[in-house]
Amino acid sequence: MSFPRVGVLALQGDTREHLTALREAGADSMPVRRRGELDEVDALVIPGGESTTISHLLLDCELLEPLRARLADGLPAYGACTGMILLASEILDAGVCGREALPLGAIDITVRRNAFGRQVDSFEGDIGFAGLVDPVRAVFIRAPWVERAGDGVQVLAQAAGHAVAVRQGSMLATAFHPEMTSDRRIHQLFVDIVNGIA
Repeated sequence: MSFPRVGVLALQGDTREHLTALREAGADSMPVRRRGELDEVDALVIPGGESTTISHLLLDCELLEPLRARLADGLPAYGACTGMILLASEILDAGVCGREALPLGAIDITVRRNAFGRQVDSFEGDIGFAGLVDPVRAVFIRAPWVERAGDGVQVLAQAAGHAVAVRQGSMLATAFHPEMTSDRRIHQLFVDIVNGIA
């Protein structure tokens, strides 16, 4: 089996942690900061960070429309926390007009930013995850949740009565940060999706 080249959007967030997790899951991983790097990858991880900041860095780096185009053409993507927000088709509480988070429209979900509260409300806990035998340790930091999932969206995990992990085709998103734990099963799932075996 070949090793897919999976990029990690490296504008803000846990880039290094995702790169490591992807390598441990069997991918050839690389940071993506420029259009040429985006063109080189077979899949992309959008890490946590601050959704309005990453949105506008995508604009400043002239990556927003090329990324939307690649996603529309079927580029597999995994979004963690902020990545979930950006992959959504609709963002509630998107931010101040002119500095709001910009949806990439890759997953048919409506998400609410900071749904679990502010930074001081961050928490972690074990949650069940569809297809995995044992629970995953989920680290929630100013996390979103899914308020609406379209018909083609599979809910993989829930917390506080809301979806916090979803999949639609080759798109995967979690409201939590698996890269902050030693459990590589979420990254392995994404690599398997990219390889067409999950």
